[in-house]
Amino acid sequence: MAETKQHFHLAVIGGGPGGYVAAIRGAQLGMEVALVEKAEVGGVCLNWGCIPSKALLRSAELFSLFRRSAEFGIICDQVQIDYARAVERSRRIARRLERGVEYLLRKNRVTLLRGTGYLSQPHRITISGGEGEREITADRIILATGSRPMLFPGMSVDGKQILTSSEALVLPEVPKSIIIIGGGAVGVEFAYLFATFGAQVTLVEMLPHLLPFEDAEIASALEASFRKQGIQVRTRTRVQEVQTVGERVRVSLEGQEEVLEADKLLMAIGRTPNSAQLGLEEIGVEVDGRGFITVNERFETTVPGIYAIGDVINTPLLAHVAMAEGVAAVEGMAGVERGPIDYRKIPSCTYCQPQVASIGLSEEKAREEGYEIKVGKFPFQASGKALAVGETEGFVKVVVEAKYGEILGLHILGAEATEMIAEGGALSTLEATTAEVLMTVHAHPTLSEAILEASLSAEGQAIHL
Repeated sequence: MAETKQHFHLAVIGGGPGGYVAAIRGAQLGMEVALVEKAEVGGVCLNWGCIPSKALLRSAELFSLFRRSAEFGIICDQVQIDYARAVERSRRIARRLERGVEYLLRKNRVTLLRGTGYLSQPHRITISGGEGEREITADRIILATGSRPMLFPGMSVDGKQILTSSEALVLPEVPKSIIIIGGGAVGVEFAYLFATFGAQVTLVEMLPHLLPFEDAEIASALEASFRKQGIQVRTRTRVQEVQTVGERVRVSLEGQEEVLEADKLLMAIGRTPNSAQLGLEEIGVEVDGRGFITVNERFETTVPGIYAIGDVINTPLLAHVAMAEGVAAVEGMAGVERGPIDYRKIPSCTYCQPQVASIGLSEEKAREEGYEIKVGKFPFQASGKALAVGETEGFVKVVVEAKYGEILGLHILGAEATEMIAEGGALSTLEATTAEVLMTVHAHPTLSEAILEASLSAEGQAIHL
């Protein structure tokens, strides 16, 4: 054991979006902060998830657009894809952003300690790897160790035929055929990516529709779009067994004689928290049956002075949620007055084409909770800007409380939905009503006019329908 010990006001274990943001905010508030990270700063999101996947999806979008170029009076014959180059671009972007986060940590005087950290005592972290085993102590500790892909019991990933999202992101070439198990955001995005580049894609989801937490009407429209794109969508379908036979993967389905077969299989059934091997049980930090760390409204665990944020607690497993939780936890420690995070007002984004974005209650959820509602919709086919840019697929849907007109939910299927949803975030935070949306002049021509038009539709005042 190295003799040198350092003490900090705050130590954060895990340098993903929640961890590094918490560390920087703590430093801004005058704390001496250490950040312990065993791999790349930026975590899975920056290095193996959000960012590189969006870079590859952009390549897919461009490839699709080039194939349609004649619609716009531009002839691009024999358009080809150099997939390996697209992958290298995605890795280059991730490396650049990782260096950017390291710069921000230095700029804010956060001490970055390389290695694997665990709690040897409530205020003591033992770090192994990096510069050898050493210890630090801290007044407060934040656990931000993230999550990893979930697998079926007894299943192993070989990185060649059976993949998780991490291996799928660095495939040197597009597979000829792939089975994707799981119709959430990860599965849907990879289905679009590989199908656009020519793979035969089968997407299997056990629940009634893709993107199970989205509005059912939006999800159904996405499924119809995917089928038009040549993606085989199998909902209400449970996987019984996965086998590798030679260089192929076979998937048996529960209650069906049919066996699916492909070159590769991607597991996208969800993620599980990285809460093991942190020493939690030994010091009394409570963890639930699924491995999520129990916290209170201040993100403090059952041991005073130890906090947890992000994918390791049972809140939406989204990078922007982890960031918000990191800021909230640190500001709470510093006595900064702020309200709690309202998880009903968290935007959700899926970056396939057409894109899906939402915030607030779906139509089904609003009715389930007993609201009297009005629903307004506006198709992009009726949008001048959508017609001009050639992106007419999809629609905007607003779910409105009937008596006072409060907007309970905003749901978008279509181009740039993930950018447009920011308006929904502002409306949600301000508890805005359709009357206030109707008083807000939207620039013309823009795709975001569809939000105004959907609100007009909810009030029976539609102009362009």
